[in-house]
Amino acid sequence: MDRLWTIMRKEFEHIRRDPRTMALIVVLPALLLVLLGYGISGESSDISLVVADLSRSSASRELIQRFTAGRDFRFSYEVQSEDELLRLMDQDHGKAGILIPADFGRKLSTGESTAIQLYVNGSADPTLVQTTELKLSAIAQMAAQEVLVERVTLGGMSGGLSLPFETYVRMLYNPESDSKRYMIPGLIPIILQVQALMLTALAIVKEREHGTMEQLIVTPIKSWELMGGKILPYLLVSLVNTLILLVMGDLMFGVDITGSFWELFGLSAVFIVGSLGMGVLISNISQSQMQALYLTVFVVIIPAIILSGLMFPRDNMPAFSYWFSELMPVTHYLEITRGIMLKGVNARSLWPSIWPLVVLSVGYFVASVLAFRKRI
Repeated sequence: MDRLWTIMRKEFEHIRRDPRTMALIVVLPALLLVLLGYGISGESSDISLVVADLSRSSASRELIQRFTAGRDFRFSYEVQSEDELLRLMDQDHGKAGILIPADFGRKLSTGESTAIQLYVNGSADPTLVQTTELKLSAIAQMAAQEVLVERVTLGGMSGGLSLPFETYVRMLYNPESDSKRYMIPGLIPIILQVQALMLTALAIVKEREHGTMEQLIVTPIKSWELMGGKILPYLLVSLVNTLILLVMGDLMFGVDITGSFWELFGLSAVFIVGSLGMGVLISNISQSQMQALYLTVFVVIIPAIILSGLMFPRDNMPAFSYWFSELMPVTHYLEITRGIMLKGVNARSLWPSIWPLVVLSVGYFVASVLAFRKRI
């Protein structure tokens, strides 16, 4: 027992001498629980809705109000054509869409039957897609039944009992609702993120613990050159892995690249630079390998999996969780992979996701250089 107690006292002494690591071990899990607990929401409310009301009649306005009266759908954009509606859904500005034909109001007023087109963004989580489709169809069905009741009340049974309008749902991007087509473009960014972080998070702190940092400091090398030298080899390795993952996604899971391969590959390089820079930054600010691993897992990897949009929609997240996810390159890169691989859109349509990715990638690399310079 004396020997056991001696070892225990030794370990407690190590903890007392390293309060920073102890603080990370105690505080980070609590902060992560708060961040993820409020950030994760299984609700499918406030689904963004794009409307193309070509009728512009009182009947069409009443129909739109039926969709937006509750918390199921949020009116996001009104456009003038189907092409504009599809363009906004390509850019992920809408999870659902409604196209009301120009003769909608006239046909309803004359007792004729008509139809409206409903659109569902199939690149989202299959469960959310199915829920969105059911809600759209249910609300449209109820609206048609209400109009039918009004007709029967006013005109009796002379007009028959056929519904005044029908709805047709068009599933965009993933009409079969294949979960693999949704998951594979999301898993590739997460895998590349984890690999890049684990490769570089220990790069500087390992030099410091092994006593070779002093040799690097006295050499005539600039901070950005050292950081670039740490990052570039891993960048090449990660690009090779990107090719392997894309080929495997096509051959093994049938998830091919609908858009431009070279745009996806170039933007992948930008994302990897940002992830590697983030890893080197963590390595610079850490005093030990344990601190680096703890920061990597609890500050980046777990939030990236939960908050990036891979598993849960970001639309219903509270502000602090949403903006925390905006600071992660993987959030924007995930939108890019799904946009190019599933939707086949080009870089111009993905610009709202590209420019934050570029800014963050450059920012994390510059921050890693500055963090190292402070230690010289």
